[in-house]
Amino acid sequence: MEANDLANFPRPVHHRIPNFKGAGDACSKIVDLDFFSATREVKVDPDKPLEGIRLVSLQAKKTLLVPTPRLRTGLFNKIIPPVGASKEMLRVCSTARGVKEYSVPVGLDAKVHVDLIVVGSVAVSDKGWRIGKGEGFSDLEYSMMVSMGAVDEKTVVVTTVHDSQVLDVPGELMEEHDLTVDYILTPTRVIRTNCRRPKPKGVIWSKVDSQMMGKIPILKHLRFKEKQAGKDVRLMEGTIPAKGQMCLDDDTLSLGVGAGVKNSRSKTFRNSNSRAGKESEAEKGFGVSSSITTVYIGNIPHNLRVSELKDVLREHDAVPVRLNWKGAQHRAFLDYRDEVTAGKAVTSLSGLRISGIAVRVELAKSQRETRLRDQATKKPTVLPSAQPGP
Repeated sequence: MEANDLANFPRPVHHRIPNFKGAGDACSKIVDLDFFSATREVKVDPDKPLEGIRLVSLQAKKTLLVPTPRLRTGLFNKIIPPVGASKEMLRVCSTARGVKEYSVPVGLDAKVHVDLIVVGSVAVSDKGWRIGKGEGFSDLEYSMMVSMGAVDEKTVVVTTVHDSQVLDVPGELMEEHDLTVDYILTPTRVIRTNCRRPKPKGVIWSKVDSQMMGKIPILKHLRFKEKQAGKDVRLMEGTIPAKGQMCLDDDTLSLGVGAGVKNSRSKTFRNSNSRAGKESEAEKGFGVSSSITTVYIGNIPHNLRVSELKDVLREHDAVPVRLNWKGAQHRAFLDYRDEVTAGKAVTSLSGLRISGIAVRVELAKSQRETRLRDQATKKPTVLPSAQPGP
């Protein structure tokens, strides 16, 4: 898709659900499906190419549920537009900003029944086999919804992709916890898969390890409920917490997802290895190992806020162990636990544009010495590795 310029912002499309060209046309086809008019509650993934379906769902006065990013603060949030919201306001509510500003959390005990689920995909076959980013969140979300009674065999699962993403996915790749789709919407086609493979029937605890339990706090609550109900909730055998796994406060590199969730303070990050309290502590720095590798981000727009940069890092799977924010100097430094992780972050952020401005991203090998000079002189200093080109 990159080679053929088939994607829109954010680019590159690696490690994400691609925001393909023609996504709006694919999304608009949902209203022509017979079952859509009868649906009352719709759950739509927060991916960028699905904004169109979130919008038409709100315009049709459906109850719109959106999963919380990586399930850190719960299962999903309900979007509640302002009373008398205009079409433009509904458009805002369908975006990532709207999820943050116009939503309330929905707990595991909530009485909801979802008629329609819309998921993003990296690839999908006309038989209904679906491949996501490889992290399994859509599969897990569906399984958790089964456990809370929010879906049943009548719930329809739809995905939207570019025509080039419809591939011959081998059936042997699919496992019992993988979610299949009933309809595929592309810019040019509506494909009914007639997939007969059963969808997940709940969380398969034997496939859940302690790392996942640490990353997704809501799983602990669900596991407790199912244990109380007499179900077998034994986890994958032989798993121990990953070295360096920890929790950060909601104010440090976290993603708020709407009113009512900011009091859930403890979040887990795959790349974190220290605990911090307030955002100011994270920005000043805290105990990290000598193997830390730093990435420099320059040419940051003057009006960008640190919280917005954190959102961008989350979207690109480039969350660091520490963020050193120098917004007044239009730059920031991101510390990663090793060179490999830092290199992946540079690749993921390559070609990044924020508010239409090309941001410079590169390794900053001499950042530590520069920071000491900044503290000593109290004057902005440009890194040798970050000197602007001619």
